[in-house]
Amino acid sequence: MRLLLIAALLASAAPVAVHAHEAPAPAAQSKPVPKEELLKPPADAVRYSVVSEAGQHGNQWRWQLPDGRTAYRWSQELRGWITEMDQVTTFAPDGTIAAVTVRGVTMSGDAAEEFRVANGRASWKTANDAGEAAAGGWYIPAGGVGIANAPLIDALAAAGDAGLAFLPSGKGHMTFGPTEVIQGPGGPKTVQLAFISGILPSPLPVWLDENKRHFADISYISVIPAGYEGALKQLRDVQEKATAEAVAGVASRFLTPAAKAPVLFDNVQLFDADKGTFLTSRAVLAQDGRIAAIGAAGSLKAPAGTRVIDGRGKTLVPGIWDSHLHIGDDWDVLSNMANGITSFRSPGTTFDRAVDATKRRAEGSLLMGEPFISVIIDKKDPLAAQGAEVVGSAEEAIAAVRRVKEAGLWGVKFYTSMNPAWIAPAAAEAHRLGLHVHGHVPATMKPSEAVAAGYDELTHLNFVVMESMPREVIDKSNTRARMEGPARYFKDVDLDAPLMKGFIADLAAKKTIVDPTIVIFEGMLTQDGGKPHPAYAPYMGIISPVIERSAFTAGGYPLVEGLTRDDYRKSYAKMVELVRRLHKAGVPIVAGTDGWGIELIRELEIYRQAGFTPAEAIQSATILPAHVVGADKRTGSIAVGKEADMVLVDGDAATDLGALRRVVTVVSDGYVMDADALRKAAGYSGAPK
Repeated sequence: MRLLLIAALLASAAPVAVHAHEAPAPAAQSKPVPKEELLKPPADAVRYSVVSEAGQHGNQWRWQLPDGRTAYRWSQELRGWITEMDQVTTFAPDGTIAAVTVRGVTMSGDAAEEFRVANGRASWKTANDAGEAAAGGWYIPAGGVGIANAPLIDALAAAGDAGLAFLPSGKGHMTFGPTEVIQGPGGPKTVQLAFISGILPSPLPVWLDENKRHFADISYISVIPAGYEGALKQLRDVQEKATAEAVAGVASRFLTPAAKAPVLFDNVQLFDADKGTFLTSRAVLAQDGRIAAIGAAGSLKAPAGTRVIDGRGKTLVPGIWDSHLHIGDDWDVLSNMANGITSFRSPGTTFDRAVDATKRRAEGSLLMGEPFISVIIDKKDPLAAQGAEVVGSAEEAIAAVRRVKEAGLWGVKFYTSMNPAWIAPAAAEAHRLGLHVHGHVPATMKPSEAVAAGYDELTHLNFVVMESMPREVIDKSNTRARMEGPARYFKDVDLDAPLMKGFIADLAAKKTIVDPTIVIFEGMLTQDGGKPHPAYAPYMGIISPVIERSAFTAGGYPLVEGLTRDDYRKSYAKMVELVRRLHKAGVPIVAGTDGWGIELIRELEIYRQAGFTPAEAIQSATILPAHVVGADKRTGSIAVGKEADMVLVDGDAATDLGALRRVVTVVSDGYVMDADALRKAAGYSGAPK
């Protein structure tokens, strides 16, 4: 999610006077303005490339209209998801934004947005919200063309320590990092890294030119001036090094000898993940990084220098696992620790990032839970996954599997453009090497066929649903059909019919694991927009006003023609029922988010709706994933001799899974850390509700 938000905020250099065609009319309110009616960039428009390691995905342009306003255009296709929008911005004499009109469509639906300043008042309207406030401050659009944020970046660079006030709310300022010389069409060019606070919880990196005006944004998907695409890796390396240095200082504050002193939790409710039971009035002693003793409250003698924590009214659970949490940037993994995630599976991380993050964690310079990392393997194809190891044959797929093993990683994740014929030989080699095999199901292949070919696990519930989809959906599951097919058809699928009933039984018999990430589909299929997604409601007011508006209250997946939101909700309800059927049949379920990590407890709450007991839901995020990765003998539950990975939460998790959000203390590898301090370091302004 963080990466999608950054993509929405991508900016460019300052406006340059060029010629243009007509200006757009006010944003449409009923349906998105079609591509044919959007502005067309003139030949001399300034162009930026939208790129990732997988290649170029689109372009953004900027030019001047005859009346002095600035026009922007964004055209992009990302594995079948289309972004086509334009934006016209009017600047006031002082350089601030006086008016904005956005039209078109994004991956999230209608891009329409309006902003105006009149008579000392600022007003705005999007597909999801509307409001007004006293004028004064820089408006940050909920969406819009990314490079249109360049003037804001320029203003922040010029504002110094005073920073800038934002509209609708918030404030930001910029700090400056190292400079770097890159090569481009005009020869050598000096650029400078900078970080913005106030937009994301953690510093947002941007690149400036020699005049401290915006140059490029480097992220999972980057925006960079045309002709400078070759500098992408160079800039990314500098950016990651600077971020690593910043978070190393944070790690040094928490990973101290004093933090690893013995700790005694007394008078606490204890969750026994091995047995799936809650034990009241217990005491737990951790020493030298391991659980040293467990007994009745008041029964354990604490060694000299032990920190004693009163657990009355609280629950002590094993360190939480997110089974689908891609390693984001270094600030993301710090946020995960603040939320009690002491271990996680990253099902899709590049070799370089995986090796680097694991190394720095071992050195103590990166505060991150223990990772179990898979590498994505996909076929060379325009629809291949970003960050994947792309291959052109079964032999190349097998070679990629071997590289995963040589790197010391945990598993391989096959993706939707893979040739189905390559799965079985590549999976067989992975199993020979002791690697886990999971992933999306390749287009034209049914999930039952993927399991037969060697999948140990199906990633995302929609790829379980795919078994029941029409052939035209299965054949195009490497496009947006993998979302739109289940949204359209699953509401009408009979789970008691032989097809799905037999498939569920087969998954149970083979103990094929399912990683549902159903919280994703709750947001996509049920949300109207304008109010917080249930996963994010507890975090409103403590992370970022920009994120609250752009992500937490965003609407669901755009409606497919002929369907209503109620149709989508019926398909989602059938998905919850499918999770219930899988669980009842004995299919192993592991809890994951494919998000920021803060969605994890909502994932567990949905499992509760699907018939899990509270204990079973918590097991899906503790001992079960530990067992899946082969670490259950040393972690995943609170037992004498196991590693000291524990989380103290405020409340009774036996009756309220929401208590798991209210983290008080995190113990990771024996280091005892205050959750409030962790949240502050991660950029939170308070604790979740």
